[in-house]
Amino acid sequence: MTLTVSNLHTHFFTRAGVVKAVDGVDFQIAPGEILGLVGESGSGKSITGFSIMGLIDDPGRIVSGSIRLKGEELVGASEDAMRTVRGNRIAMIFQDPMMTLNPVLRVDTQMVEAIRAHEKISKRDALARCRDALGMVGIPAPEERLRAYPHQLSGGMRQRVAIAIAFLNEPDLIIADEPTTALDVTIQSQIIHEAQSLCKRTGTALVWITHDLAVVAGIADRIAVMYAGRIVETGDIDAVIDTALHPYTVGLLGSVPTSNRRGERLTQIPGMPPNVMNLPKGCAFGERCPRRSSECDAEPLITEPRPAQAVRCFHPHGQGGKL
Repeated sequence: MTLTVSNLHTHFFTRAGVVKAVDGVDFQIAPGEILGLVGESGSGKSITGFSIMGLIDDPGRIVSGSIRLKGEELVGASEDAMRTVRGNRIAMIFQDPMMTLNPVLRVDTQMVEAIRAHEKISKRDALARCRDALGMVGIPAPEERLRAYPHQLSGGMRQRVAIAIAFLNEPDLIIADEPTTALDVTIQSQIIHEAQSLCKRTGTALVWITHDLAVVAGIADRIAVMYAGRIVETGDIDAVIDTALHPYTVGLLGSVPTSNRRGERLTQIPGMPPNVMNLPKGCAFGERCPRRSSECDAEPLITEPRPAQAVRCFHPHGQGGKL
């Protein structure tokens, strides 16, 4: 496996109390595989990604658990050790490419530095690799774009540059944190296609973090649905989309507009996500769940009602809704 996350707990210790942003997350991802990590805002998706990157700042910290990259334990690794991993073996694509790109440096300067920070290579050879990387993500006239500043590029072009930087050092793993949210549908589709092609071509594993199930359905091989810091359902993308088990997953699917449900009202999940500082007793989704019973006052465990599909629920659905 490229990445194995086991019983990961990342908490933030504030004056008001302990925020359990990630509360016992488990998943694996194989080389070349794309995992979609899905959930509402505040479900813990991005904090899971930042935990893997070792980018949790005070007052947060990884309390317990394991993050193994090709067998190498990252939890507890020194900052010097993580600095050699970031950008080299693990890369991250942010929602806003301007978080990745320095506005006062040309694209070529930033890309060359990303390479030479991890290996000894001539500037000429580094520039050639940068040019090829821009071409690989579909940027026309890559030599001209290398000499541009970020503000001279469109939003879609900047995001392609950010993706190219992520793939520069052929990392084992890329974490993409909602990288297409701010882009129009056409550019979004192009970037998803490029990401899929690059993963298949290079064998890089990809964790695609998003709240958009329609995007996940088009890119991921497997899906993990998060709620209140925990994964509540996981499985092959087709199995989860066609026959969702957890009521939360069914609610998310029902809220996606599709052409085969024209004129129908979208499903609305009642209520709001719980405060992870003060989670309800038992199932965290219980107060919003239409299938709740007294049994849900206990903490549900992960079970596998079907092959390659697991759920954390006492009363899973028999079938879900198609996108």
